[in-house]
Amino acid sequence: MNRKRIWGWWFFDWASQPYATLLLTFIFSIYFGEVARTHFIAMGEGATVAGAQAQTLWGTGLAISGVIIAVFAPILGAIADTTGRRMMWIWVFSAFYIAGSLGLWFLAPQQPDLVMALVFFGIGLIGMEFATIFTNALLPALAPREEIGRISGSGYAFGYLGGLVALVFMLLLFAENPVTGLTLAGIPPIFGLDAAAREGTRFVGPFTAIWYVIFMIPFFLWVKEPRLPRRAFGVDRTLADLWRLIASLGQRRSLAAWLLSSMFSRDALNAMYAFGGIYAGTVLGWPVFLSGVFGVVSALAAAVISQLGGRADRAFGPKPVIIVCTLALIAVCIVIVGMDRTMLFGMPLAEGSRIPDAVFFACGAVIGGAGGALQSASRTMMVRHTTPEKATEAFGLYALSGKATAFLAPFLIATVTAMTGNQRIGISPLIVMFLLALVLLHWVKTEGEAKQ
Repeated sequence: MNRKRIWGWWFFDWASQPYATLLLTFIFSIYFGEVARTHFIAMGEGATVAGAQAQTLWGTGLAISGVIIAVFAPILGAIADTTGRRMMWIWVFSAFYIAGSLGLWFLAPQQPDLVMALVFFGIGLIGMEFATIFTNALLPALAPREEIGRISGSGYAFGYLGGLVALVFMLLLFAENPVTGLTLAGIPPIFGLDAAAREGTRFVGPFTAIWYVIFMIPFFLWVKEPRLPRRAFGVDRTLADLWRLIASLGQRRSLAAWLLSSMFSRDALNAMYAFGGIYAGTVLGWPVFLSGVFGVVSALAAAVISQLGGRADRAFGPKPVIIVCTLALIAVCIVIVGMDRTMLFGMPLAEGSRIPDAVFFACGAVIGGAGGALQSASRTMMVRHTTPEKATEAFGLYALSGKATAFLAPFLIATVTAMTGNQRIGISPLIVMFLLALVLLHWVKTEGEAKQ
């Protein structure tokens, strides 16, 4: 194995993880929720309705991005495998990542352009997801089959550690408490950023872009394009090859069941990441800096448990790891639905009780740990159902399975939230999606298919 090449591949996870940690989950999503909720209240809505509208708007934006990713992911994968070019696409979608992140700076608290913010966020999210397809496709060529689970788990652990370090930097140096104007270190945001205009928190977008640019350097220096057969690109032939692969799923029951199972589980998990910050900010009333501390706990748990999950994957295979993690995430969903600031599973809590905060912190640790290990084992399972020559096409289908219904979880959450006016109940569709994922795992073979 080429250790330098593996480290370079791991650096993509380190470089890209802040988009999920800082933007999707713990900083920007909460700031967006705060700004949107305040905006709707200023328009005459009640606080509860305003919170539900903020969650609905966020869910709609994520759903639209998910549809775009679902449509183009398998096509791009087929093109890359046909031409044998993968690094070029990573460069292209890295530009999307950077541009989308930079644009989030413009969401000011006064007269916010919420739609523009969602457009920029979608551009960056699309860039991250598409770049991940091509980097994942490099995994089968990195090491022998028996080492893939460990490498995948270590990559996720390294990525979560990067997200944790980036989050700590944001909390200590930039993200201000809206009341005091000070960061978690007790200082004003550095570089003279205006706390009153929330410039410290808004800097999370440019910070994420700068982080990515710096830490993708080892990736591009150390990871080389594998030598694969190349053909001239032809739209008709490429789409025909893709269609044949999709049609073959009828005879490849294990792969088909795995793609469907991962479709539901990853969609539900991504929704937990995406709506956790909105829930914390609007249901529990957490400010950005407290949610950031919550993020540190979650990211630390993810880094540790992803590493352990990779070792369990190597010892027992990915399927048992996926089952245990899915059960843990179902338990978290049940807790979230049964809790708010005033009660826990129907039991009233004293005014000002910190029990909801402690319980949600524990949920964050489980979400981070189980979510990281689940994604790592899922990546290994996909490798066992493909070959190095067809890896990008397979991971394009994998992205399709993760995004074909990417609109579904945000849509269901937005719809149930709008119908009930209750954000807790709005999370309940995720329980059903995780259960469906578990049922479909029955037909998935841990070792993949005998004939690829």
